[in-house]
Amino acid sequence: MNGLISVIVTTYKREDALAAVLRSLARQTDKNFEVIVADDGSGPATAELVVVWKAKVGHRVDHVWHEDKGFRAGEIRNRAVLASRGDYVIFLDGDCIVRPDFVAQHRELAEVGAFVTGNRILLSPSLTERVLRDGIELETWSFTQFFAERFRGGVNRLSALLHLPLGPLRRLRAREWKGARSCNLAIWRRDFDTVDGFDADYAGWGKEDSDLIVRLLHAGVARKDGNFATGVIHLWHKEADRSALGENERKLAELLSGRDVRAKRGVSALRAKAASETAVR
Repeated sequence: MNGLISVIVTTYKREDALAAVLRSLARQTDKNFEVIVADDGSGPATAELVVVWKAKVGHRVDHVWHEDKGFRAGEIRNRAVLASRGDYVIFLDGDCIVRPDFVAQHRELAEVGAFVTGNRILLSPSLTERVLRDGIELETWSFTQFFAERFRGGVNRLSALLHLPLGPLRRLRAREWKGARSCNLAIWRRDFDTVDGFDADYAGWGKEDSDLIVRLLHAGVARKDGNFATGVIHLWHKEADRSALGENERKLAELLSGRDVRAKRGVSALRAKAASETAVR
């Protein structure tokens, strides 16, 4: 894969974490990428932060925002993809710090007919607080430093930091949707368009990423594991409001019982809305 990569960073009212993520993206060895911050309704501070980092990252950094009407991560990711220019899209959460070879590793793993799911290590609340308070640059840490933190309870695992040439083993879960998360997920733009992106019909936290994965599998796009190559460093955060999880699980179960490929309310709905608003003007 030689073309432009679009990194979509989803965020909501967490400027300290977003700054750490953008700093880590500024250190990438692969320079042929753009960053679109998908802002799910934050205040002016996030927009101001993006402006500051535009000059630091050294690539196109843009800010896509919609009004805060509750958790709408699927819809804001769709809006960000519409604003992107890359042939390949990497979804990253705004509290997931990446190491310098993150984009390069995803580029190497990109394969026609497949999406790539990566893994992560989780930081403890205390280490997260120190990282954000003191500006600790985790993306530059050695394995030895993480190893020491593992014994202090600062991180939950080390495996996501390893680099292993798994070859065909990366296709062992080619038809499996479980365990794939949008905090570290790469998809060809044409495949994303085929399934019409995330389904904004999912309201509140939970399962909108699983829904996307299932529809990609229904469309014949295979899963490829990015484990032991693309691992990210996930900062701790409080658990999200899960009051909508039951209804979202019901929607996912309905999808799993059929063969639907297209989102009920995806990217095309945003395009249609924009066209309608333009016509009214």
